Amino acid sequence: MTQTMVRNHKKSHQEPVPGTMRAAAIDHYGGPEVLTPHELPVPEPGVKEVLIAVHTAGVGGWDADIRDGWNPGGRIRFPLVLGTDGSGTIAELGSRARRFEEGEQVYAYSWNNPKGGFYAEYVAVHEDNVAPIPDPPLDLKHAGAVPVTGLTALQGIGEHLDVRTGENVMIHGASGGVGTLAVQFAKERGAKVFGVASGADGVKLVKRLGADEAVDGRKGDFVEGAFRFAPKGMDAVLALGSGESVESCLDVLRQGGRLAYPNGVEPAPKKRRGMKIISYDAVAGVREFERLNKAIKKAKLQVPIAAEFPLEKAAEAHRRIERGHVLGKIVLRVL
Repeated sequence: MTQTMVRNHKKSHQEPVPGTMRAAAIDHYGGPEVLTPHELPVPEPGVKEVLIAVHTAGVGGWDADIRDGWNPGGRIRFPLVLGTDGSGTIAELGSRARRFEEGEQVYAYSWNNPKGGFYAEYVAVHEDNVAPIPDPPLDLKHAGAVPVTGLTALQGIGEHLDVRTGENVMIHGASGGVGTLAVQFAKERGAKVFGVASGADGVKLVKRLGADEAVDGRKGDFVEGAFRFAPKGMDAVLALGSGESVESCLDVLRQGGRLAYPNGVEPAPKKRRGMKIISYDAVAGVREFERLNKAIKKAKLQVPIAAEFPLEKAAEAHRRIERGHVLGKIVLRVL
């Protein structure tokens, strides 16, 4: 790291914040090869923001979509540092930031951050989108994989589907980053869980995480297996996969059942009479993170890491994402 410039710092026992940082960024849209190492200025935290020294950054399919040219909203400025979530240590506080102290270990989520994402040594995030790491059960590495997927899974299972004890719940895409956490949150709420996973290894993983039954969605029709599991149909479905099989998720719902899916699942399931269909985006905030931390502790959450890459190999992480069959979450090791 170049440290020719060092920012003034409030607390002498803290490491000084350098003027520049290592980052993985893009200068234009394109394939994984456009994601390259950069040396960039460390962002200044705004009045209600905190500066986080990043330990682990999450890598998601949405990052690859943005790299490839998808605009998540607003004006895009290059070089663009990707990454919507991660973990690390509070390095600096904005002038009116009061929720944390320097040196605290935290994890955070910030969508479309104008000051840059988590594929960097430092990221500036509004303090309301930051939370203390729930330790136990998570350490910095596993916490860095959780914010986006954890909020998406918990809000799908808990708020939108309102899963209850004894209900039959199908999680479509159960072996992915969101699905592996959703299985555990649904089980913690007392549901009977049927997982549709990717591959025999995905089935094994989903069962290890607590699913009552799981099938390999790559082998075709999962509807028959779902009705063997719940002869009267599923009470609720969390649809996380994409492709033709998404519409089949509705075939397993009973009348009066409900299906939720995060925006971005394609094709979006079509409305059917007598079934409630809910689309949603994960929401971050103080209360949302408090609920997530509570649920993580109650479920004694396990966070499967599919692969880990150093920051300098961010392009390789994107190539891995695009090959598919990712069981759990891919992360970048920054610190």
